[in-house]
Amino acid sequence: MKNKFTNPFAEFPREVGVLVFASFFVAVGFGIISPTLPLFARSFGVNNAQVGAILSAFAFARFATGLISGKLVDHFGERLVYSFGIGFVSLTSFAAGMAQNYEQLLIFRAVGGFGSSMFSVAAGSILLRAVDDDHRARAQSLYNGSFLVGMMAGPVVGGALSVVSLRAPLIIYGFLLIAASASGAILLRNSVLAAKPTATQERATITLKSALALSPYRSALIISFITSWVLFGMSRSILPLFMVEEIKVTPSFMGLGFTITTIINGVFLLRAGKLSDLNGRRYSAVIGTSFVTLSIFALAFTTKPWHFIAASVIVGFGGAFLSTTPSAIVGDVLEGKGGQVIGLFQMSGDAGAMVAPIILGFISDHYGYRPAFLVTAVLMSVAVLVATKLPETRASHLGQSSK
Repeated sequence: MKNKFTNPFAEFPREVGVLVFASFFVAVGFGIISPTLPLFARSFGVNNAQVGAILSAFAFARFATGLISGKLVDHFGERLVYSFGIGFVSLTSFAAGMAQNYEQLLIFRAVGGFGSSMFSVAAGSILLRAVDDDHRARAQSLYNGSFLVGMMAGPVVGGALSVVSLRAPLIIYGFLLIAASASGAILLRNSVLAAKPTATQERATITLKSALALSPYRSALIISFITSWVLFGMSRSILPLFMVEEIKVTPSFMGLGFTITTIINGVFLLRAGKLSDLNGRRYSAVIGTSFVTLSIFALAFTTKPWHFIAASVIVGFGGAFLSTTPSAIVGDVLEGKGGQVIGLFQMSGDAGAMVAPIILGFISDHYGYRPAFLVTAVLMSVAVLVATKLPETRASHLGQSSK
C-alpha cells in the first residue's frame, strides 16, 4: 500500500504558507552571509572586536526597535510593515555589499537591524493570530522549520560565493530579500488578517499593560530570555572556546556537535509543535526547559569529546520544544492585534542573546568556563520552575482560563 503525500499546510490558513515560503528565502540569504560577513569586515584591516561589532550592531538595532516595530504593525497592518521591513533590509544589504570602508559597513548593517525587527514582529503577529490554539505550535514549527532548513543550506552557497568575492554574498542576500518582500506584498494583498486595521480595530489593540498583567505572558518573556541566553548567547560565545581551548577538540569536531544539534532540532520540531497543541503549553515548556538544563549540566562536567556530542543531542531535543512553546503561549493570550506585545516578546529573546556573551565572558575570564556553565544551568533551572508554574493557556485544553 502506497503512502499518500500529506500537505503539511492543508490545515492552516493561507497566510501561514506565505510566511513559511518567504522566510525560507530570508533564511537562505542570512545563512549565505553568516560565514563570510566577518571575513568581509576583516578585509578592511580591523581587529576582532571591530569584527564582532558588525554582528552586535545588527542584533542591538533589532532589540532597540522592537516596540517601534510593534507600534508600526498596530497602525499600518502586518502586510505593509512585513514587506517594507524585508525590502529595507534588502536595500541595506546592497549598500553593505558596496561599502568602501569599515564605518560604512557598520552603519549599513546596524540600520538593517531595524528592518529585520519590522518584518519579524509583523510575521509573528500574523502567525500567532492566523490559527487557533489547537494548531498554533504546529504553525510555529513549520515557520521555524523553514528557517532552519534555509539556514543550513545558506552557508554552503556563501562559502562558494566567497571564492568569487566577499561582497557577493551580501548582494545575493539582497536579491533573495527582494523575492521575499515581493512575495509577501503580493500573496498577502487580499489578507484581511494582515491588512491595515480599521479605527475600531486599532482602538481594540491589546496594550502592553494589559499583556503584562497576564502571568502566562510574563512567563513566556522569562522563558524566551533564558532560552536565548543559552541557545544563542552561551552556545555562540564561550562554548566554542571551551571545547577548543580546554577539551582540545578541533574546530571541525565542534562543528559536528553543532550540526547534530541542528539535525535533532529539525527532526523533532514538527513533533514538538504537535505535542504542544495536543497536550498543552505547560507540558512542552517543562520538557523543553528540563532537557536544556540537563544539557548544560552535562557541559559543565564535560571532560571528553563524546560528552559534548551527548549534550548536543540533548539540547537539540529540548530546543525543539522551546522554539515553539513560548511564542505559542503569547498567541494563546493575545486577543486581537498586539504588535507591541509581540515586539516586547521578540526583545526578550534578543536581550538574552546579547547579554549572555558579555556576562558569561566575564565569568569565564575570571573564574573559568565551568562556573559560567553552572551559572547558566542555575538560570535555566529558573526557567524550569517558571514552566512548572505556568497556567495552561489553551482555551480548548481542560477548559482552563489563560488569565
